[in-house]
Amino acid sequence: MNVSSDLWIGGLNRRGGGVWLTSRCPSDQAIVFQGPSASESDVRAAWDAASAAASAWAAESLESRETILRAFAEQLSENAQALEERISCEVGKLPGDARGEVSVSIAKVETTIAAYRQRRSDWQAGTADGQQAVWYRPLGPVLVLGPYNFPAHLPGGQIIPALLAGNTVVFKPSELAPAVGRWLVDQWRAAGLPAGVLNLIQGDATVARQAIDDNRVRGVFFTGGRTAGTAIHRQLAGRPEVLLALEMGGNNPLVVVDPPNAQDAAEVIIQSAFASSGQRCTCTRRLILVEGAATRAAYAALVERLPTLTCGLPDDQPEPALGPLVSTRHANLVLQAEANFLAYGGQAVHPLRQDPRCGALLHPGLVDMTQCHDPVDEEWFGPLLQVYWVRDFQAAIERANATAYGLAAALWGGDAEMFAAFRQAVAAGVINWNAATTGASGKLPFGGLAGSGNHRPAGSFTVDFCNDPVASLQRWPGRA
Repeated sequence: MNVSSDLWIGGLNRRGGGVWLTSRCPSDQAIVFQGPSASESDVRAAWDAASAAASAWAAESLESRETILRAFAEQLSENAQALEERISCEVGKLPGDARGEVSVSIAKVETTIAAYRQRRSDWQAGTADGQQAVWYRPLGPVLVLGPYNFPAHLPGGQIIPALLAGNTVVFKPSELAPAVGRWLVDQWRAAGLPAGVLNLIQGDATVARQAIDDNRVRGVFFTGGRTAGTAIHRQLAGRPEVLLALEMGGNNPLVVVDPPNAQDAAEVIIQSAFASSGQRCTCTRRLILVEGAATRAAYAALVERLPTLTCGLPDDQPEPALGPLVSTRHANLVLQAEANFLAYGGQAVHPLRQDPRCGALLHPGLVDMTQCHDPVDEEWFGPLLQVYWVRDFQAAIERANATAYGLAAALWGGDAEMFAAFRQAVAAGVINWNAATTGASGKLPFGGLAGSGNHRPAGSFTVDFCNDPVASLQRWPGRA
């Protein structure tokens, strides 16, 4: 499980000159990564390297870049178990969840190549005296700021298309997942990526701010919380030359109306709210129930099912349903959120419970917020679900839209006419019917509205903001 604690800049290991950075396994507090983060001079060196490599990498053919991307995917495939174990150890994911992350990380390469060739390929069309054409120019050196909840898949979803489009990259993983970040960079090196094309800096928000301040950055790709995303937006004020892509979280609603099967509805609610122990940005935070006998039956099935959900550590056998959060501190934040819900009039249906074996391990919570006089519109990253009862479908849509976020929403039950109305009325970037809010496809766009993003959807659509289209009108000599 050993991994270098050095930065990777210009094709060389570099000992960081910043403050000490340590990541620990949530399950047992064992040290996973320990080393110095990047100093200001380290950050400048990373941009030096990315800038120096930019012209040569942009001049590489698309086929050459595709070859390296596929070699990277091969590296992940050959070392899949090592990556699964590293993800599980550093951020606490259960083995099955980590395995799924590795699988989609590998698939991202071919999905990205297909999307790029479909939508960002150069083209020409003849005219009477020449031709008109479009080609695509890389942005230049870009910054990728990764999250901890999918420490391989989500930064990969931005690094892969950025590199394919001809950009060089400075990558700062989450300070909670530096070991996974360094491991990924090592696989890119093994895949043959030229020196300086991908550079690794480690550290917290201070390092991110220093990297954003560099006047050579041409794009900032961020995945994380709304507070950090809006701070980056403010930091880039007055710099229109820097493309900003924000993928932030959500206070996501799942509306249930006349479900045909109570048990199926209970299971999709559980999947929506508690996948990855609630540490997915698409997890349902607000369960909105339309009054009716079938909905009451589904709710009863959910309440009956919750105490049976097994909660445990990644090494437990058989594998539990929920594992630990990324840290005890994060678990305590979710416990505080529950306390706030209750203070504002919520009723605890199934209280959160901190497992005595591990402070980061929470048994799921369910709070009825129907009578809450002033619900807090925040994203709480953990296994805590709010319930709202409403009188009819129109009231459900109004409740679903009662948020400043707009990432994911889903309707379970109802009919095609209801879903058509739901899809038109609910402001979200991912809207599902008879599927969990956590259901997403890498072949589709993935992004949110309002407080969840800035019109730069990820998924296969990331390729659309990794370069600039250039228009050209050309006249053949002697035909003017």
